[in-house]
Amino acid sequence: MIRNIPVVTKNLLIINVLVFVATFVLGRVGINLEQLFGLHFFMASNFRVYQLLTYMFMHANLEHIFFNMFALWMFGCVVENVWGPKKFLTYYLTCGVGAGLIQELTQFGSFYLLATSQIPGIGFGDLAEVAANSQALLTQWTTVGASGAIYAILLAFGMIFPEERIFIFPLPVPIKAKWFVCGYALIELFSALATTNDSVAHFAHLGGMLFGYLLIRYWRKHPTMGNYGQSQGQQFFDRLRNNWERRKGARSKGSQSTSSTTNYSNPDWEYNARKKAEQDEIDRILDKIRKSGYDSLTAAEKRKLFEQKNQ
Repeated sequence: MIRNIPVVTKNLLIINVLVFVATFVLGRVGINLEQLFGLHFFMASNFRVYQLLTYMFMHANLEHIFFNMFALWMFGCVVENVWGPKKFLTYYLTCGVGAGLIQELTQFGSFYLLATSQIPGIGFGDLAEVAANSQALLTQWTTVGASGAIYAILLAFGMIFPEERIFIFPLPVPIKAKWFVCGYALIELFSALATTNDSVAHFAHLGGMLFGYLLIRYWRKHPTMGNYGQSQGQQFFDRLRNNWERRKGARSKGSQSTSSTTNYSNPDWEYNARKKAEQDEIDRILDKIRKSGYDSLTAAEKRKLFEQKNQ
């Protein structure tokens, strides 16, 4: 099954799992990868710029990585098949870094509120001095996880396939992707505003979705900026779809202009039925590519497409 996973999604899954295992193993010998690669508050002494990238490959526990990787596999495969690997990777990393920036901004707001509550009348110019005297606290503000990028992928799926119905446990009926994404965003917003001691970085999740929305809107207004080239399967699909529609249009015109001689030119009803069945099968395969990507096809379906292309 792993061979059918698109290349970027597959490698992201592998890297995240390997880093999680390394974190656990090295932690047994006293090497704390979370302190090195987790995202720290920018006013803390252990903050490094590279952590805005590395933090999204770190996870706190087994439950954390399981649900993130499950969502990456479930929705990332579809989005990557539509966009292609380069565009998908750009989107993933950009939204992950964007989520980290929103988390840093949120932590700064928390630090400012905490400082003003303890020291009345303090100004922004005094925050650096307060931060220098509060390193014991600030160095503990660490963010890890790919959730910001994962929430951005959920958003992308909802924007690409807004009417697609998906099943979400424990709901008994499927819901449209656009409502699923909106519901998740509202839950995160409510959780972020309603909880103060929650260890979950809700604003980072919302930040990933925000950057994803802005990036998708930018690409839609400037198509060439986000056009890194489609996958080979998508290119083949587009060519085949155009050829097939042209042939169907030509057959439709021909049948209308020669209706009086139809029995003479094509008297074999079995032949007509077989061609109709082949056409229905090609339409089914093309619809499957649209929904799940070229790599979701079986070997027989791919062979059928190539045979049709060469006719």
